[in-house]
Amino acid sequence: MISVNVFKTGLTIEVDGSIWRVIEFQHVKPGKGAAFVRSKLKNLRSGAVQEKTFRAGEKVKKAQIDNKKMQYLYESAGAYVFMDSETYEQIELPRDAIVEELKYLKENMEVHVLMYDTEVLGVELPNTVQLRVAETEPGIRGDTSSGGTKPAILETGTSVNVPFFVNVDDVLIVNTQDGSYVSRA
Repeated sequence: MISVNVFKTGLTIEVDGSIWRVIEFQHVKPGKGAAFVRSKLKNLRSGAVQEKTFRAGEKVKKAQIDNKKMQYLYESAGAYVFMDSETYEQIELPRDAIVEELKYLKENMEVHVLMYDTEVLGVELPNTVQLRVAETEPGIRGDTSSGGTKPAILETGTSVNVPFFVNVDDVLIVNTQDGSYVSRA
């Protein structure tokens, strides 16, 4: 058990039988009344985000989440197969468990699979990934430093805004947190 006074971003807790990750928190000390902690929590099973307020000093159960390094192998009939790099054990995840991650996931990519006991909660991607541009409008000569952007469709099918000088078959570094262009690889 841990006190809500030691909340930090990324901490995983168990509340009301569900596993939650702390996204944001704020310690509030009103002029009148008791102090409390206002938090924004993400349910790791359903993906729902909820705001919850705790009394200062309240205890919650810490959830021990294991990060297992795995490699994404392939997709088969709506199931996505991951292999443990050390034991070669394979697990399958349904599409609805990794919808957001599929925008940046490509074969043979190393990811961290989040596990609570034996239950698989989801996949954590690296902060940035390298993806090839599959489709974009051709760059216009002289527009390399104007600061404008154009849409580009990457090899995984996701769209990202890129500078005018980016062309088809360029390999880009993309931020997986917000889906933004970082640079060319």
